Amino acid sequence: MRDPDLPIATFCGNCNCGCPQLLLDPDAPADKRVRITDDFGQQIQMSREQFADLLAQAKSGALDAATAAV
Repeated sequence: MRDPDLPIATFCGNCNCGCPQLLLDPDAPADKRVRITDDFGQQIQMSREQFADLLAQAKSGALDAATAAV
């Protein structure tokens, strides 16, 4: 039997719209263990190293311009 995904964070959380989530899938291949789902059923899978790089860029402010442009 497959272990369930480990929820890390839910983004939004103030409605019943199927909010985006950040999950860890311990049974996935190493390059797909981190999963981000959106409220439309789509998902992004990445390695822990890729996710750590994303976090580092967010913490450094490197993504601020991209979010301000949207």
